[in-house]
Amino acid sequence: MSRNAVFFVMMCLVWGVTFLPIKIAAEHAPPIFLATVRFSIAGALMLVWAARDAFRVPRAAMPRLIGTGLLVNTGNYAFLFWGIAHAPSGLAAVVNMATIPVYSLLASRVIEGTPISGSRIVAILLGAVGLGFLFASRMQAGAAAATGNPLELWGLAAVAFGTLLYCVGAVLTRAIAPAMPILALAGWQTVIGALGLVGISLALEPVGPEHLRALLTWPVWPAMATLVVGGSLIGFTIYVRLLHQWGAFRAGLYAFVSPVIAVAAGIVVLDEPFGWAEGVGAVLMFAAAAIALRR
Repeated sequence: MSRNAVFFVMMCLVWGVTFLPIKIAAEHAPPIFLATVRFSIAGALMLVWAARDAFRVPRAAMPRLIGTGLLVNTGNYAFLFWGIAHAPSGLAAVVNMATIPVYSLLASRVIEGTPISGSRIVAILLGAVGLGFLFASRMQAGAAAATGNPLELWGLAAVAFGTLLYCVGAVLTRAIAPAMPILALAGWQTVIGALGLVGISLALEPVGPEHLRALLTWPVWPAMATLVVGGSLIGFTIYVRLLHQWGAFRAGLYAFVSPVIAVAAGIVVLDEPFGWAEGVGAVLMFAAAAIALRR
């Protein structure tokens, strides 16, 4: 197994597990506020970790660095969290994960001219079906809880649009990835994204002193520590590396693996239900990732 393949497995495991601490922390503080705190701490730590490399950013790359940071982190998470707040969570998860490979493939084609092969189309279709099985019970619960409010459809549209911003930003990142160290790129993108989220959180969420205090209480601080260390320092740094070396489509295939890890964590830790549909979905999604990862 190649080093990048090992990194890909690590990223999928880490990002699959981070669904759980996000859910835990969001019960105690507004979600965009939590994302702002997470990215602020993680970005600062990345730049400290990069040391002198943090300043090796070519002036010509700065506009794209700022733009991609705002797309990948600020725009993506703002629309994603707003959409999840107004749409059934199961449907929102499927929309988010199913569209990552699609948008990555299309953005790579439009921006970089990457050809669209038949095997990649098959992998996307197979993975989408697998996602449907994996989240079948959660989608049914979400559909049953749906009220017919137009905001629910707008919520799903916001999730899809936020995912599009993320994928476009990821593809645009590849052009500047060779020009600077990976840690510097990941750190500055994270910090820029956090700065953008500050204003959005203050405008949309009722953030108060009690939420700042909640960051230091159990179980919020271990959840945030997991998100900072696992989700950002490890996961996002690996993702930026794979973006540069594999391309947006192959790097984005975590969307077919991490949800299986997330469901497994929910089953083990939260005693969430597991049935034949989840089993079939997991098999199909792993098969889709295997097909797409083949050269």
